[in-house]
Amino acid sequence: MRAFRYFLGAAGVGLLAARPALGQAAEVVARTQPAGPGTEKLFWFGLSTLGLVLLVFLVLFMALLLNLRLVLRKVYALPTVHDTWSGRALGLLVGDARLVTGEYRDELMGHDYDGITEYDNDLPPWWKYGFYLTIVFALVYVGYYHVARSGQLQLAEYETEMRQAARLVSAGPDDPNRLTTYAALSAPADLSAGKALFVTNCAPCHGANAEGKVGPNLTDDYWLHGGEINQVYKTIKFGVASKGMVAWKSKLAGKQILQLASYIKSLQGTKPANAKEPQGEKEAADSKPVAAQ
Repeated sequence: MRAFRYFLGAAGVGLLAARPALGQAAEVVARTQPAGPGTEKLFWFGLSTLGLVLLVFLVLFMALLLNLRLVLRKVYALPTVHDTWSGRALGLLVGDARLVTGEYRDELMGHDYDGITEYDNDLPPWWKYGFYLTIVFALVYVGYYHVARSGQLQLAEYETEMRQAARLVSAGPDDPNRLTTYAALSAPADLSAGKALFVTNCAPCHGANAEGKVGPNLTDDYWLHGGEINQVYKTIKFGVASKGMVAWKSKLAGKQILQLASYIKSLQGTKPANAKEPQGEKEAADSKPVAAQ
């Protein structure tokens, strides 16, 4: 009991001694303004003091265990304590590691085959408890994500993060992530202007009738980067460097790009001679759009 009282007294003195340093360390951590050199030193001093106090407590705790070891052994030997879970936890303090290693260790099972004997070894309790925990976790996971659908799966979480990231990017006219809502132009003047732009700028790669040469065929239902009018507009404006498609945003105005995209959309299903084989993914042919401008 004297050792226990000594431990409590030393703990109280340690807490009183560490209180100012711990308070200063907490105040430093709580500040939001940039820390200066002096503040940083004060923080590390407080952290070192805390570590020293914890070390002192550990040493005193070990000393207390050494003094109370005989008492703990007598308590551990009681039948009402020895085989309980709390008793096994107490056994770790007196040298019995059953809680970690298991009940049975290298015990013969009485089986002998040509001089080969069989031992019985318990699975370590920590392993068994961990296995039970994974079962509980799996049930909670399936219930939360697949039954109740309260959480986002990986794909939905990825899409959410991409949308959040897109908000941080400037949505100016030169931002390739900016969504447009244009409708294809159908006025003869616009389509005629789009045709002139196509012959001048696009025919060398896509053919005079958009049948496809170096570039893909633009008259079928297959598209490499989307066949909706706004996707075609984006492809023309920003290009696809990896496929050799140049960006026309510095050479054509926005109205010209929309006229060009509208003319390309008007060529769908024309089936020109010597058409290049389909490339990309097939998209359902949409109805002829109404002019937006």
